[in-house]
Amino acid sequence: MVASFMKNLEKNSMLKEFYIPTYIFVPDSPAEKVSQMPSCPVIIFINTKSGGQLGRDLIITYRKLLNHSQVFDLLEEAPDKVLHKLYGNLERLKRNGDTLAGQIHRRLRLIVAGGDGTAGWLLGVVSDLKLIHPPPVATVPLGTGNNLPYSFGWGKRNPRTDQKSVISFLQLVREAKEINIDSWHIVMRMESPKSYTWDPVAPSELPHSLHAFHRVPNNPQDIEYSCTFRGGFWNYFSMGMDAQVSYAFHSERKSHPEKFKDQLSNQKTYLKLACTQGWFCASLCHPMSRNIAHLAKVKIMKKSGKWETLEIPQSIRSIVCLNLPSFSGGLNPWGTPSERKQRKRDLVTPPLVDDGLLEIVGFKDAWHGLVLLSPKGHGTRLAQAHRVQFLFYKGVTDHAYMRLDGEPWKQPLPKDDGKVLVEISHAGQVKMLATKDCIAKGIHESPTMSTVHPESSSSSDDIDDGFSEERRNFGAALSFRYNDDVKKD
Repeated sequence: MVASFMKNLEKNSMLKEFYIPTYIFVPDSPAEKVSQMPSCPVIIFINTKSGGQLGRDLIITYRKLLNHSQVFDLLEEAPDKVLHKLYGNLERLKRNGDTLAGQIHRRLRLIVAGGDGTAGWLLGVVSDLKLIHPPPVATVPLGTGNNLPYSFGWGKRNPRTDQKSVISFLQLVREAKEINIDSWHIVMRMESPKSYTWDPVAPSELPHSLHAFHRVPNNPQDIEYSCTFRGGFWNYFSMGMDAQVSYAFHSERKSHPEKFKDQLSNQKTYLKLACTQGWFCASLCHPMSRNIAHLAKVKIMKKSGKWETLEIPQSIRSIVCLNLPSFSGGLNPWGTPSERKQRKRDLVTPPLVDDGLLEIVGFKDAWHGLVLLSPKGHGTRLAQAHRVQFLFYKGVTDHAYMRLDGEPWKQPLPKDDGKVLVEISHAGQVKMLATKDCIAKGIHESPTMSTVHPESSSSSDDIDDGFSEERRNFGAALSFRYNDDVKKD
């Protein structure tokens, strides 16, 4: 394997631009001299379960072209462990005067291949590490929807896995520009009397980017039992019928993985499930589909810092809190509202990925969603908000379907005295890598917003509302401690 890699490296000197030697990853291993300083050192994380056989094929190609040590299978090694170890070793090497380690630290870029949920998992880790120089991230579209890669110009179709295609992708990563996007923190808290037993949800059923949070109660004699999960998202949070169809799709794929070989067949199965789940005729043939107004009370906070109730039309059966201009495989639910509608609804337009605001959109059914296929089609624009809160009504139904960056789950709801609260808040920004085909727009690209600075808006951490402890991070990784983790030999 090493001989094959060295042969490829000699054959294509361009690959040296991305090469990271083994000793950078493995403490106490002998240093390696490199013939040239890499201009774009990369670490690749691949979810080998994604894209049918493509994930496994892709990791083989990357390991043939680059150093085996810089290509990781996410089924075998979690990104938080990899990056903690890497940055600890980089700091040790830099202290010992290693010039290459310093350049890699400064120029490092990450590549993640998988679905949107896999990309969100890595973004949560990078955010929680709280690095002084966090690396930007490029995404390879290996999922079904691929909204994150599409938003930043990496395409929405599953890629080819041959060497020529991978080398072309690496060249795009080297040329890509950095773009800041908003991060969104989500807290889901479930409370019930101690005498009432109910199963909140198994952690294994939750998205990669949601994590259990063990809160220490202020009063040990508290009569309520509290179970809290926290995490983050970068594309969208949705609830309702769209999440129900997605949940059915993921459950079917988990039970029969052999049926999900490629992106096209996956999309056909998804459409079939949308029909059988009642998404096309929700009000008639699917009695469990409750509209959002019956399920929960929705509150929003704009940048003024005051909570206000968001009125949801009775016909809305799916609600989406959107950060990027791509949903359901590249569709834009928000569209471009006219100036009259902007003024009437107090909207900021165009929707920007770094303005500290989410676009909240509603859908009646799948027919309503098909409107997005038309040039000026859009969902029901409900609001733009800096924070969003869902308080579920008691006894309406025993569960609700939710989805976070493409990963769905079935959330049990207490029937009587319990309470389920979901709150979304702004949580800083991360760096993405974007090609020239990027459709995501930032403040600096909008003439009407060029004077706005998102960091000057009210921070969720400044408000003491009982969630400040949960909001310290996403729960994806322990923060990297530069002083404590670096030990002198």
